[in-house]
Amino acid sequence: MNTGAIWQISVSTSAQAEEAVAALMERLFGRAPSVYTSEESGKPVVTIYLSKAQPDTRDWRGALRQGLRQIAEFGLNVHPTKITLAKVPRQDWGESWKKYFKPIEIGRALLIRPSWSRQRARKNQAVVILDPGLSFGTGQHPTTAFCLEQLVTLRPQGLRRSFLDIGTGSGILAISAAKLGYEPVRAFDFDPVAVRVAKANTKRNRGTERVAITRRDLSRLPRRDARQYDLICANLIATLLIEESRRILNRLRPGGRLVLAGILAREFHRVRRAYERAGLKLVATKREGEWQSGAFEHRGEKRK
Repeated sequence: MNTGAIWQISVSTSAQAEEAVAALMERLFGRAPSVYTSEESGKPVVTIYLSKAQPDTRDWRGALRQGLRQIAEFGLNVHPTKITLAKVPRQDWGESWKKYFKPIEIGRALLIRPSWSRQRARKNQAVVILDPGLSFGTGQHPTTAFCLEQLVTLRPQGLRRSFLDIGTGSGILAISAAKLGYEPVRAFDFDPVAVRVAKANTKRNRGTERVAITRRDLSRLPRRDARQYDLICANLIATLLIEESRRILNRLRPGGRLVLAGILAREFHRVRRAYERAGLKLVATKREGEWQSGAFEHRGEKRK
């Protein structure tokens, strides 16, 4: 049995840049980091563990700082940034980050739990098993939680409802939708790492026959699609939600509901205005910390 140490490399950053920083660390170190919110600072911390000799500090720290500068050049606020290297005893490593990822219940209909949790589901409660990986959604993030709440609220009850997940990340929404009875369920993401992670999570939850996950670029999709959906979740940055509003709306069935998330609270009014001008009405919203999400429906058309 290997009892050597594990090296922990962590980067604290802003909520706006957490996914970009996680993707950077994935590229530099060749494995998916975990992301949690620090109880002390309230800021996201992106962490990766290396089970080998101490990495050359000059090499990885320089590459990491250069990557952070590039992220900042794209307009994302990466500060306050703090990079740390720590040695974690192997016997402690397995529990050192699990405390941040607890089971999540969305009402009495859905339980999302990590594989090490022994929490049992309630009667008729759908269960999704998801371990933390790259920062693509574990249900801990408020924007993901809002989408899950909408999935549960609108779940099919004797009616057939279709679901589209734009920017699927870990696949948590698509998998949950399938477990709750939505069909068909379609999901896509532009990031190849996200697609790989989502497909692996879908397979783990035995959902490969019910969930179709592909790699697609929203900005290059046809403006119109013959296939429309009862519920769409788009967990994307505000600029993309605004710029591609037509492509998103043309995939929403009349009377359907559109859930927009991944939006910084200070930018939410811009997103809301763009979709209200397109004929939608805000029917639910939630703000938590720096984030705000919203659910929209066609004006004058009620969900049946």
